Amino acid sequence: MIEKTLTKIISDFIPEGRVETTVLPQRDDISLYLLNPDYPEHELSREQGLRLMAEPLFWVFCWASGQAMARYLLDNPQLIKGKRVLDFGCGSGVAAIAASKTGAAKVWACDIDPYAVHATTLNCQFNSVSVDVIEDWEACAEELDIILAADVLYDRKNLTLLDQFTARAPEVLVADSRVKQFNAPFYRKIAELDSFTIPDLGEPAEFGRVNIYHAHQKKESSASIDKFSGPQL
Repeated sequence: MIEKTLTKIISDFIPEGRVETTVLPQRDDISLYLLNPDYPEHELSREQGLRLMAEPLFWVFCWASGQAMARYLLDNPQLIKGKRVLDFGCGSGVAAIAASKTGAAKVWACDIDPYAVHATTLNCQFNSVSVDVIEDWEACAEELDIILAADVLYDRKNLTLLDQFTARAPEVLVADSRVKQFNAPFYRKIAELDSFTIPDLGEPAEFGRVNIYHAHQKKESSASIDKFSGPQL
């Protein structure tokens, strides 16, 4: 039922658009319901293009930063194992799925787009992981150990979220390829990975260079992060 609903939503925006299962090229242990790769990208009318800009369907893509975040978590399970995790602006839910697969104690995924909530619910079911999917992250009243945020800084107004994250949880992991000068307090770059958006959007190559930033306000842990930060690509 959810799959049919999502396909109907997509087809209203993109003629011949539909959801179909896609195996992540960089992590073949995760599959997502995403927009079909042969969608008629260059056949949209002006009205359809304007509607997509006004109501972007972020959840129909697995963005480069989301795929990089999932890959990083699964390659470094020590960062998540046994922790209470919130995936902020979850989109397709890829980071939440990866966190659950790494042995998180509990995972929440949140997105203000109700359709993204539906998509994440479907993708979590498809990957056989347990995730609480919510629309408002403040609705999660439980204590968090770490917040994940992949590709949520596309709008500079969202930079204020970085302080909100560190106020809410002792650890934060951010995956981003958009911000040129990332100088937020408590955050430091720990990795750089090559990635790409699925299906292909024809984005500039620079958006495929994803930086991973980690914030940890416990001084005694500052040295230990290096042991699981993974290779610097």
